[in-house]
Amino acid sequence: MPTIAPLQRANHGSHFRAFGLRGVASLIDPFIGVDHAWMSGPTFPPHPHTGFSAVSYVFLDSETGINNRDSIGTQNLIRPGGLHWTTAGRGIVHEEVPAETGKTVHSLQIFVDLPAEQKHVEPFPLILEPQDIPVIHMPGIKVRVPLGSCWDARSPLTPPTDVTMLDISIEAGAELMLPVPPGHVAFVLPVFGTALVDGESFNPNDLRLPVFTAQETSQEIKLRANDSCKAMLFAGRPLLAARA
Repeated sequence: MPTIAPLQRANHGSHFRAFGLRGVASLIDPFIGVDHAWMSGPTFPPHPHTGFSAVSYVFLDSETGINNRDSIGTQNLIRPGGLHWTTAGRGIVHEEVPAETGKTVHSLQIFVDLPAEQKHVEPFPLILEPQDIPVIHMPGIKVRVPLGSCWDARSPLTPPTDVTMLDISIEAGAELMLPVPPGHVAFVLPVFGTALVDGESFNPNDLRLPVFTAQETSQEIKLRANDSCKAMLFAGRPLLAARA
């Protein structure tokens, strides 16, 4: 049975709202936190990160992309469907704002821990354009693989922390079994609609999600939709255990 982790609502004025998975880093290690956000104007001024990675993933239904810039000279547009991985390492300052005034960005901000030996590396970006993300099609199901792998599909990125992130769209009545390797933590984030995870209902407005702790053997997570829904699967091998 999964452990249930709480989501928190966050708002910054009228131009930013989010569901945040925060304060449970020991449960979701190697992930530190995830924000599922809608942003329609500049929200956070240039700000520093150190010792982990900040990852931005823009959903395909986003009205616009994100203009990204940082202190090592990176300037790029994260288009809908694309991903930008910032390895902060010894320290970086960055800023991300909607690319078009008056339009709303629908995105994820994912914070990922770094292995001990990578904590103080020089910062660097990894950029993945929408058309380069592998897509798996099955009856009633579409799975994008921005990070890691699923079945025979693998993301072309090789980040410093080996994690998997799947963007899953399910039509009414469809279901799939998602494999989780031995020793990996996994959790499912509902994006819209109600997802049935191992038979239990999860909806964004419920402010809760299921976390599957690492097991010695492989696991399978059953995902089903009575009505159309979208959910994200995150998985990775905990880093804190490796340092113990």
